[in-house]
Amino acid sequence: MSRSRPIGFITGIAGFAGSHLAELLLSKGFRVYGGLHPRERLDNIAHLKSDLELLRFDIQNTERCERAIDRIRPDYIWHLAAMASVWRSFETEQQVYRVNFEGTLNLLQAAKRDRRLKTFVFVSSADCYGIFKPKSLTLTEEQPLNPISPYALSKALAEQACRFYHTRYDLPVVIARSFAHCGPRQSADFVVAAFARQVALIEADRQQPVIRVGNLSPRRDMSDVRDIVDGYRRLALKGRPGRVYQLCSGKAVKIESILKQLLNLSQRSIKVRIDRERFRPVDVPVQRGNNERAVQEVGFVSRYTLKTTLKDTLDYWRDQVRGKHTG
Repeated sequence: MSRSRPIGFITGIAGFAGSHLAELLLSKGFRVYGGLHPRERLDNIAHLKSDLELLRFDIQNTERCERAIDRIRPDYIWHLAAMASVWRSFETEQQVYRVNFEGTLNLLQAAKRDRRLKTFVFVSSADCYGIFKPKSLTLTEEQPLNPISPYALSKALAEQACRFYHTRYDLPVVIARSFAHCGPRQSADFVVAAFARQVALIEADRQQPVIRVGNLSPRRDMSDVRDIVDGYRRLALKGRPGRVYQLCSGKAVKIESILKQLLNLSQRSIKVRIDRERFRPVDVPVQRGNNERAVQEVGFVSRYTLKTTLKDTLDYWRDQVRGKHTG
């Protein structure tokens, strides 16, 4: 018997990208279930909570993963739950492997039991590429992986698990290899949000007019989170199982340029101070992708300009600093 509304299940639904994906799927008529860590906060989905069906469980628990999938019987799974900070992954290496790799294995194992499942979208990362030559190379899906952080390694291993489950069990897995993205609700553990938060604190006279930054020289292929999650939706509906798709803008922008644009959006005069403690143990000088496959095969499109994304991010942090929590 067919269902009137497609059922989507998002792990990491209360996270940065997960909350935006939930918002998008609800607007498209999905019935949305979400997986939450037992101690996870709901701030990012507070405005959606009444429209969602939420389950609290740890993806490191195999039995709980199986029970969740058996209960929901989703048409689509989007697996976003992860420990996502590159620099923190060096401090919590074993835990990163357990959550990002073993947690993915548990969900794959649970998903293969569900014959109704149409697509399992695994959200990977361009960090899997690591260091490559030449530094100016535009990356494609065929580029060999060379992870240089525990986070990147955990994602690369999880990709291999996804390929195995597709080949061995015919599980309809699609891999979204996402490049850097930012926007409202992103944690200040990430560079653009960290800049925007400091600007907002300075404007509210809660920080001296000095912004502390790490390495400003890397170039990143930066997208808006709302474009990226629309890519996740399109991959679930149109992506080819067993295939990898890069989701990116196709342009690399210097971190220093992003900072300057944010400073220009502020009415305050702000000085910049380099803080060596904010440097990553290892870093990739340039990271730029090619989104041709995603554009041609699933209709991926970049709708938001970087200027709009930065303004929306700064406005979000202004609201946070003022204590006005918004969706």
